[in-house]
Amino acid sequence: MKRYTINDIEEVVNILKNDGAISVPTDTVYGICARINSTKAFNKLVNIKKRPSNKNFPIMCSDIEQIKSIAIVDDKAEKLIRRFMPGPITLVLKKRNDAFLEINNGGNRETDELAVRMATSPFLSAVIKSLGRPLFMTSANKSGQDVCKSLDEIEAMCPDLDGMVEGTVSFGESSTIVDCTGKDIKIQREGPISYNQIIEELKNI
Repeated sequence: MKRYTINDIEEVVNILKNDGAISVPTDTVYGICARINSTKAFNKLVNIKKRPSNKNFPIMCSDIEQIKSIAIVDDKAEKLIRRFMPGPITLVLKKRNDAFLEINNGGNRETDELAVRMATSPFLSAVIKSLGRPLFMTSANKSGQDVCKSLDEIEAMCPDLDGMVEGTVSFGESSTIVDCTGKDIKIQREGPISYNQIIEELKNI
């Protein structure tokens, strides 16, 4: 399987434009990404991960404007975005109505919610901006198994990938997930950013 460097932005973008799926380093774990507006790309991710096709993939955006283009961002969500993104945090937000036309998850409309992150490296930000749209971003592993910790592990577990990007991860654990869809926030998974840090940030709202 071909391995790319973070300087190979054009090659990576071409893979994504052609409905491919590629492994990339993020700040938390190695991920697998594909473009959000392609049924073929979505189905490829489903096949690589061996996970139910009615389960949404998280989405990685380049900046807050891109997040707002697909999700409803209220005051508490915007405060968390501006304080902790880019960083190891995922926000669960309500989709904008027009986002259903942009995000192709195989034709399934099982939820009005989506999980969003912001690109945490110049490489990922450049890829997303060059592609012109956000990416589905999921951990590099088969569904229900441990996240791969090296490119060799990724290649062995996910042989149908269209390539891998070399790089290191900073935290080695999955991001904190915060559900912002209700009146009160809920921590779905605590990661590098703690519950207390989040509550402290929202005190003045």
